[in-house]
Amino acid sequence: MDFDRNNDANIRQAAFNWLRQQSDLHEEVLPRKILAQGFEFGGQRVRLVSPQGIFKPAIMQAPLSITTSPRGPYGDHFGPDSLLRYSYRGTNPEHPDNRGLRFAMLNNLPLVYFHGIVPSMYMSLWPVYIVGDSPEELTFTVAVDDAVSSRKSEDLDNYVDEQVHLRRRYVTTQARHRLHQRVFRERVLEAYKNQCALCRLRHAELLDAAHIIPDADELGEPEVPNGISLCRLHHAAFDRFFLAIRPDFIIEVRSDILQEEDGPTLRHAIQGIHGQSMLLPARKSLHPAAAHLEQRYARFTELAELANLS
Repeated sequence: MDFDRNNDANIRQAAFNWLRQQSDLHEEVLPRKILAQGFEFGGQRVRLVSPQGIFKPAIMQAPLSITTSPRGPYGDHFGPDSLLRYSYRGTNPEHPDNRGLRFAMLNNLPLVYFHGIVPSMYMSLWPVYIVGDSPEELTFTVAVDDAVSSRKSEDLDNYVDEQVHLRRRYVTTQARHRLHQRVFRERVLEAYKNQCALCRLRHAELLDAAHIIPDADELGEPEVPNGISLCRLHHAAFDRFFLAIRPDFIIEVRSDILQEEDGPTLRHAIQGIHGQSMLLPARKSLHPAAAHLEQRYARFTELAELANLS
């Protein structure tokens, strides 16, 4: 059967439009059950995912999406060039799923990449393109592109047009950073059961994953022990050293802040938590790293002394 490029493009664009709507509704992180239900196109149901990572809906002739599951068996990862290395299905380069991605590469077809953040929750990136195939390493190389620019250059040869290559590498780097931040947030909030570690506020929409050591620092890894789930108020207070968490997990408010007289927010939300213990994740391995807390507390002590001198 001949490949119907126009029909394929229409389905992909419908998928991208649907994903944009769903991402807006769910603040980028989509439940798997929604992706598995998909949307209707021409009277047929188009699902976005299936149990296998490389997925081709029945209505299509080529794959529509690739998925990295959280804690999955494959070693999908970003390479030193910032591009994604996506693992083959199995070890046979001629497996139908692998042939499908090779077909997508040769025909410059845009796909969706779903990255599992926590079980059953995925962040989606699109359009992504297969830009390399390495049978000896059993991986495909994947680049993210800007949707508007991609449509303008979709007929160009990825391997010859340097402008397309540089743009996709830049966009992929930016997407990787956004993914990195979202993964960190969701995993930290999951560890703290969607509560602020200082005031126990449970509205996830008002919670952040605060870095103990800033992510710009070489020690600021995006791991749960370098994060604390905080509401927006306490995140701001933590970042500005109004308060700190000691290595024994006790909250300490700066002495000059304790002496201030203000309204009920300062009195109850900041001064009122001085000396209390923070909420900790159930698993000890996810507790804030002692070395990180010590480093941050030392900085807090320095700033507190300066505040008292002024």
